[in-house]
Amino acid sequence: MPSEIPNAFDLEGRVALVTGGSRGLGRAMALGFARAGADVVVASRDGAACEEFAREIEGETGRQAMGIGVHVGHWDDLEKLVEASYGRFGKVDVLVNNAGMSPLYDSVETVSEQLFDKVLDVNLKGPFRLAALVGTRMAAGAGGSIINITSAAAVHPKPHVLPYAAAKAGLNALTIGLAHAFGPSVRCNAIMAGTFLTDVSKSWDEDAFARRAQSFAMGRGGQPDEIVGAAIYLASDASSYTTGSILTVDGGQP
Repeated sequence: MPSEIPNAFDLEGRVALVTGGSRGLGRAMALGFARAGADVVVASRDGAACEEFAREIEGETGRQAMGIGVHVGHWDDLEKLVEASYGRFGKVDVLVNNAGMSPLYDSVETVSEQLFDKVLDVNLKGPFRLAALVGTRMAAGAGGSIINITSAAAVHPKPHVLPYAAAKAGLNALTIGLAHAFGPSVRCNAIMAGTFLTDVSKSWDEDAFARRAQSFAMGRGGQPDEIVGAAIYLASDASSYTTGSILTVDGGQP
């Protein structure tokens, strides 16, 4: 039996669609899926970057990859993304709702309606619509796995990220509800990510973050590659009895 365990994580023959896939956590997960045997659709607002990364994936892994530009916060654009994905590969086995945004603001009272709506559109409304479109097709076919990337801010909201925290808390709730809506053949889970050192972190005050990270059990921020194991677990047969779950990957943030 032990020799069969690695096969449970094999994604050979599957197709994974990753939003926000051209950089950061999305980029790491898309490449990780391809290395595990999946063909990949990489989607983000930067279509050119997605296409370039798709070529890199194909060159490194030998898997097929497609890059496509889409704004996840635009409801009508998501149907086009789904049609393009199914048009190229005929199916989607794994959907990762990773695209997100958290604009800076000076204080709570300066948050505009436009900013609030934009944050909810990208972090909550878009993932709901995409999960609805893809999950319905998955349930009508061979099933699949939906993975929502949420945030520790959902349960530890800070004053400077309140619209984002509210959206991610909503996405946690949607994760559980979608598991019931599309089960038993479609599983839906979330990775509640902590602080990862992506492109965004390059603008941080390094000393201030180092002091904050001392309170983490791991004593540091995460590297993007460190989310890949959790993503492959939830995408693969290794998690065949895991659904409606919120998996925390945050280095032990208090």
